[in-house]
Amino acid sequence: MGNIIQYGSILVALLAFAFAAWLYLWVKRQPCENRKILKATDLIRAGARTFLRKEYLVLARFAGVAAVLIFVFLPKPVWQGSALHNVWMVVAYVFGTGFSAVAGKIGLEVATIANGRAAEAARQGIKPSFMAGFRGGAVMGMAVVGASLLGVTIVYLATKDPTTVLGFSFGASSLALFAKAGGGIFTKTADISADLVGKVELGIPEDDPRNPAVIADNVGDNVGDVAGMGADLFDSNVASMAAALVMAGALGGNHVDMVFTFAALGLLASIIGVMTARIGKHGNPTRALNASTYVTTTVYVVLTAAATYLFHYAWRIWGACIVGLAVGVIIGLSTDYFTDDSKKPVHFVAHASASGPAFTILSGISYGLLSVLPAMVGIGVAAFTAYKLCAPLAPDPSQTVQYALFGISMAAVGMLSIVGMIVSNDAYGPIVDNARGLAEMGDLGDEVLGITDQLDCAGNTVKAVTKGFAIAAAGLTVIALLGAFMSEVNTAAAELGVAGITNFDIMNPMVFFGLLVGAAIPVVFSAMLMLGVDRNAQRMVAEIHRQFKEIVGLREGHPGVEPEYDKCIEIATTGALKELIPAGLMAILATFVVGFIGGVSAIGGFLCGNIVSGLLFALFMSNSGGL
Repeated sequence: MGNIIQYGSILVALLAFAFAAWLYLWVKRQPCENRKILKATDLIRAGARTFLRKEYLVLARFAGVAAVLIFVFLPKPVWQGSALHNVWMVVAYVFGTGFSAVAGKIGLEVATIANGRAAEAARQGIKPSFMAGFRGGAVMGMAVVGASLLGVTIVYLATKDPTTVLGFSFGASSLALFAKAGGGIFTKTADISADLVGKVELGIPEDDPRNPAVIADNVGDNVGDVAGMGADLFDSNVASMAAALVMAGALGGNHVDMVFTFAALGLLASIIGVMTARIGKHGNPTRALNASTYVTTTVYVVLTAAATYLFHYAWRIWGACIVGLAVGVIIGLSTDYFTDDSKKPVHFVAHASASGPAFTILSGISYGLLSVLPAMVGIGVAAFTAYKLCAPLAPDPSQTVQYALFGISMAAVGMLSIVGMIVSNDAYGPIVDNARGLAEMGDLGDEVLGITDQLDCAGNTVKAVTKGFAIAAAGLTVIALLGAFMSEVNTAAAELGVAGITNFDIMNPMVFFGLLVGAAIPVVFSAMLMLGVDRNAQRMVAEIHRQFKEIVGLREGHPGVEPEYDKCIEIATTGALKELIPAGLMAILATFVVGFIGGVSAIGGFLCGNIVSGLLFALFMSNSGGL
């Protein structure tokens, strides 16, 4: 039965790729004839490709070093006779980086095509423009989840070892670190620089083509919010499946089949949800995006219930999965409440802003802090409920914790089950953001700008919602990975004939040491990235000043006078990769240092500290930014 389920998963993944190809061709067929828009989209595409190429070269060097370390030391040193196993781990690791890179490349290519099409389509109304933007984003959604399901299934079929899937997950995490953090530095560098000089100093429109940083700003939307967020959610999806498979393998029975079945049905539900996405001539884009998410959620609940009945899976595990999904939706709704411009928190911040920028910061930070509570409580409720639901399934009291942790891992799988739709919604945001800028560059008129502003507003809200969902899903996933870590430690302990672990006692000084260091790392990592953005933005601001000073007629907008867009793109690209490396090395080396000092107990505390501190900080910054 197992192989049939896994071959079925491959079939669903291939169906997702076929659907993505159809969506890509549909988007490409949409008209885009404005010469100014075509020129700008070519510049955006070239800049995005340049950044991605340089980023992947840096990643290739990192992956090469990591592959050697994996071969020599993991999962057992080669001198202990596990060289063949380590070879499979290296292959899985390389597969993880490669699959994620390909998915990001696909999403980036279609996003830089869909942006111009969405801008042109806005001349015909909101409906065609919305469809161009959404279907462009859906290509990324299908590619990300199709690649993650296909990669995990192939690795498992080839090795029949859930531990090897962790190698695939580590590869996905490596690319996510570079793509999300590096892309984030790029996009914030360009965004800050373009706005400070253009809107604040010179008083010119946000996307005025005279601004040398305007193309870099649009490139940043693609490399940060399309490729970066796609890699982040690819990583979370793979990690949730890997953690569930490790624990399912330890439990035996049909639990491995259940993981693949539920993951494949999630992708199938997302395909159906994307197909049903529609908007009327005078429709609300935010409502249309939310409606497609609700359709996907409902379809998934029905499909997994049917599969649980047909294949005699445990209903308690299905319940844990649905709890994860429900909490994910609720977290999305709470994020929407704090970031949607039609809701009270945004109105209160806007009202406070009338009294000056100090009140904007005070009220924005305050509501950002308040917004953390629903998500943190939701994650806690999901983990607690899943634990209690699945603990009674243990046939032996000694397996109670294992079954309970498997329930948490399935709650993470459930929360990420509709990730195909989530990525589609998220990628829609930067596409319509670009479309708004291109409409201004192409002189398409105020009516078109009004339509693209409406689409962009919905995109900003949805981006905040999807970021909240992604962070919450990552939180539940790392709890599941902590369970997988305990499972692997106990397996190794059994082989060595020593006692395993059932928990991490904070009264143990080594656990407490790891907890404190782990809690500090996300804060330090964030600070290093923000300082990197600060330094990089200062370099770009200096370049913008130079161009406005030295290029005669640029500020006045004389015909035939154009800024040197490539200089700003080069500054953002080089600076992003340069500033990323110290922060990334700090996070990785800190883990090794804690492990060498305190061993398994310290690493357990370190992971717990990472989870709580990272969740708090990520939710606060994401929602505050969305305000």
